[in-house]
Amino acid sequence: MKQTLEFILNGKPARLNVDPQRKLLWVLREDLGLTGSKYGCGEGLCGACTVVVGRKAARSCLLTMQDVAGQHVRTIEGLESKGKLHPLQRAFVEHDALQCGYCTPGMIMNAYGLLLETPRPTRRQIIEGMEGNLCRCAAHQRIVAAIRTAARRMQGGER
Repeated sequence: MKQTLEFILNGKPARLNVDPQRKLLWVLREDLGLTGSKYGCGEGLCGACTVVVGRKAARSCLLTMQDVAGQHVRTIEGLESKGKLHPLQRAFVEHDALQCGYCTPGMIMNAYGLLLETPRPTRRQIIEGMEGNLCRCAAHQRIVAAIRTAARRMQGGER
């Protein structure tokens, strides 16, 4: 049975009539056309579907709409501001921290959640914080470098 649920999506109010048990990933991709979050494993293990709920990275393939009712949800599409890429997005490009790009939105959103919790992470904290996001392209060192660059820029007040 469908219900009307409200939440904040990428800084804007969203109100949907949906099955409260429907997974957030499918609502984002199919109902709202936000295809940045990717389907990977469907079990929360690969991180391709990562979004930020509140201030924490979360796997959208595991979250139901009921779980996010009343919450703030940010997707990769909500990181840019006024046509300007977020420092994390720019750093990933500058460090060539993406190859095929499939895991990249989830990587960036997981890194965003990490930086919200730990604004000045050490290299070790970045590695540990990102180990749940899988990438087959072997860009791990460049991903760590991009996150370190973005953390420095964000500490300098850059958005």
